[in-house]
Amino acid sequence: MLPSLTSNPAAVLDKRYEIVLLFEVSNGNPNGDPDGDNTPRIDPETGHGLVTDVCLKRKVRNFVALTRDCEPPYDIYVKERGILANEQKKAFQAIGEDASDTPNLKARAWMCKNFFDVRTFGAVMSTGKTDEGEDGAKGKSGKKQKLWNCGQVRGPVQFSFSRSIDRIQPLTHTITRVALTNSSDRGGKAVSEEGEEEKAGSGQMGRKHGVPYGLYRAHIFVSPFLAADTGFNNGDMAVLLDSLTQLFELDRSASRGEMAVRGLYLFEHELKLGNAPAHKVLETVKVQLKPGVTAPRSFSDYEVTAPDNSTPAVPGVTCYRLVS
Repeated sequence: MLPSLTSNPAAVLDKRYEIVLLFEVSNGNPNGDPDGDNTPRIDPETGHGLVTDVCLKRKVRNFVALTRDCEPPYDIYVKERGILANEQKKAFQAIGEDASDTPNLKARAWMCKNFFDVRTFGAVMSTGKTDEGEDGAKGKSGKKQKLWNCGQVRGPVQFSFSRSIDRIQPLTHTITRVALTNSSDRGGKAVSEEGEEEKAGSGQMGRKHGVPYGLYRAHIFVSPFLAADTGFNNGDMAVLLDSLTQLFELDRSASRGEMAVRGLYLFEHELKLGNAPAHKVLETVKVQLKPGVTAPRSFSDYEVTAPDNSTPAVPGVTCYRLVS
């Protein structure tokens, strides 16, 4: 890990960073599209695969929740199946103030201090009903209901969409299910003999979507100015980098196939404002197919070139190969 992060973990981040993340999927679906029968997301014009920013942030949240047990200051605001208003209510209870329809800055500060994903990615916390009624709605008295209003936070860490290096070929596999949930399920048949328990006479057909192989690239941007607003510190940055190196190790799924981080390149600027435009820095990491390869099926089919550790990518910007 970078000495600048570990030497004083409690200090608020004071440098600008960019990150290039490379990850692969083999025989799986990295991010299904609910509007497309959960098929892999794809750019219809180029055929390149896509993975949304929220998909990757979900994995970071899951990693931090598992490794930090959701204990402050590493609690997670956007939990799976969670109720956001309940988390906002905790802030008002902690500061000892009543709900309000205007943003409460003390509650906002409490949320940033206790929830890792709020001070990292930001959050919209300006809605959320009180116990008396729906958010923004009028009660029986005709008065506007108050909210657990913690305001809004713009996070210092921003993810781009991930895009595959080459075209992907989405595949649909037909699978069979040998058991029925109910005897009346469509497509199946239930049979029974006198005195015996009812059993499925036939199963059901289903579909499973995926791609044979895809290497994806994502860009991540870290702003020291927004870090100062949320309290995002060097220790938080170290936790973020730790989660990115192990992004899929604790989040396996049969539907996603085999996924792995294949490259993680961190660029550190000397100046708080930055020493070069982000696109100039990110362009120093180049990924291309090896000569003669037409249908990539493994990471070894690609050639990756990037600045070496502690070598300036551009003047004033140092590259650290965390995974390569």
